[in-house]
Amino acid sequence: MPTAAPPLLPELPALQNDDSMLTRRFGKEVVNYYAGSRVNRYSFLRADAAFLRRAAVSPAARYLALHDLNALVEDKTALAYLTFEDVKSLIGQEPFHLIEDDSIKEYDSAQTAPLVVFLGMLEEGSEPGHIESGEHGDIKGQPYFAIDITVKGTHADKATDFLKTQESRGFSVDKNARGMTLHPEAAALYAQARSIVDWNARSPFCAGCGNPNLSVHAGYKRVCPPTDKKGGSEAQSRGECPTRHGISNICFPRTDPTMIAAVVSADGQRILLGRQKRWPPYWYSTLAGFLEPGESIEEAVRREVWEESGVRVGRVVIHSSQPWPYPASLMIGAIAQALPGDGEKIILNDKELEVAKWFTMDEIRKALVSGVGGLGESAPEGYTEGDLRLPPAQAIANRLINAVAEGFLTTVPKI
Repeated sequence: MPTAAPPLLPELPALQNDDSMLTRRFGKEVVNYYAGSRVNRYSFLRADAAFLRRAAVSPAARYLALHDLNALVEDKTALAYLTFEDVKSLIGQEPFHLIEDDSIKEYDSAQTAPLVVFLGMLEEGSEPGHIESGEHGDIKGQPYFAIDITVKGTHADKATDFLKTQESRGFSVDKNARGMTLHPEAAALYAQARSIVDWNARSPFCAGCGNPNLSVHAGYKRVCPPTDKKGGSEAQSRGECPTRHGISNICFPRTDPTMIAAVVSADGQRILLGRQKRWPPYWYSTLAGFLEPGESIEEAVRREVWEESGVRVGRVVIHSSQPWPYPASLMIGAIAQALPGDGEKIILNDKELEVAKWFTMDEIRKALVSGVGGLGESAPEGYTEGDLRLPPAQAIANRLINAVAEGFLTTVPKI
């Protein structure tokens, strides 16, 4: 019998008591690990410095701290949620104390400060509160932020002291981020925070002129200021830069779309899986790869499956998706069916896999019961050496395999 999915978040408001035509036709929406956040991102408030400042210092505000992209946690399942008073010593002043235009004018590349990212507002089931905004009235909910506590820049000493203080409180940095042990609600917030903090860390220089740039818009944009104080009192001109002209004058975070597919044989009785050399013995997973420019999801599935295994795929159906914050992928999960005959023949064209192999449904179902686990984990209790092993339930690869084993291809839709 297939393994149960990981514990899910409270049902999303939009899906509560859902009996829509889409659900009756296609079944319930699948919410994968790292998705399903109940925080409203309020993207249109990221330029409202007054709102952000009020939210950041609110007693209800909570901060997720990341050190080298690893979360500060209470334990393996729970993030450490800090208050503004907890992070005040590191920040040094109220965050978002300048509007974006003024922060650009005051830019000084010689001085650094911890990045603070606005994640959004938890609107239901949260501490009561109203934060006044500039143009949208009072915003109800509990503010959530992420803060980068990595030891670097001119604030390195403060970051070191801050980290020691948090460790003395019993918190620790979880250095096994891919262990996926966080509660799903915490994992969704962590995925958002990690991807944005990582993008900022990877993008410190302007792509147009190579000069240091500036994070604005609550962490979601980077701009190339026309001047730089460079540690002095007077701003110095930085000359022309192509990013300051025309429409594309701002750097935005990127998300890398990636296909991942459970490929089923033409007769629907086997699933194609592959393994890389570095994986534990007998550990297999579904095939995956990045989408290329000018390519549809379906085309990417057919191309990647053929390149990695030689198998030719016909019909492709989208199943669900999963944010994957390593660093910022969106896994687009699909179920695909191989063409009969020579279409099922395995040839490792690009040599990315050590081996690709067809597994029977009996082998799949047995592995879902006694062979599931993470790459760094020991085989589960009841596992027999030599049997198939599969990714953990938090991974979309597992969910795709499970969907096929549970009858995704044979269930008659309700109309």
